[in-house]
Amino acid sequence: MSSTPLLTLQWTDWLNLFLHYLSLSLLAVGGAITTAPEMHRYLVDQQHWLSEAQFNSSITIAQAAPGPNILFVALMGWNIGINAGGVGAAMLGVTLTMSGLMIPSSTLAYLAARWGHKNRELRAVRAFKQGMAPIVISLLGATGWVLASAHSDPTTDWPLWLLTAATAMIVWRSKIHLLWLLAAGAVLGWFGAV
Repeated sequence: MSSTPLLTLQWTDWLNLFLHYLSLSLLAVGGAITTAPEMHRYLVDQQHWLSEAQFNSSITIAQAAPGPNILFVALMGWNIGINAGGVGAAMLGVTLTMSGLMIPSSTLAYLAARWGHKNRELRAVRAFKQGMAPIVISLLGATGWVLASAHSDPTTDWPLWLLTAATAMIVWRSKIHLLWLLAAGAVLGWFGAV
């Protein structure tokens, strides 16, 4: 195993990573996962700092682990750092991605929540809350599309896409607990149905 880093990052690259995550922070209105398509575009397609497998593994591991799902941001920072030279760089990657994503959104959420609570009866506040729902749903849909498209083609993997659509309809129209749907998907995957 070679000890040579896969990529070389200058201090301007680290600064750009931090600034990119600062800007993504304000877009994360439905949670950090809604910014995954833009992270993919920047980290995988544009900068080539992460491979497709590293990007998808970061999200998968964080979603499977107990705790907040924002951990995928830390894993992406970790993987960038590992690719750039080791544990020290990995810790820098974690620090930059997490603080970049957390500082602006946390500050804005705190200030907006205080103001919104004081003014919750205003028509504009109620309209804002109602208007955010379709934006969050669209961002989550885009995230799902990016993750699904990376591993399958709808023309050849139609059972998987059909199962996805059926699951989305069941979630939308019923009160079946998500764990039952995950278990059903696992069983179908175990038997090779999808």
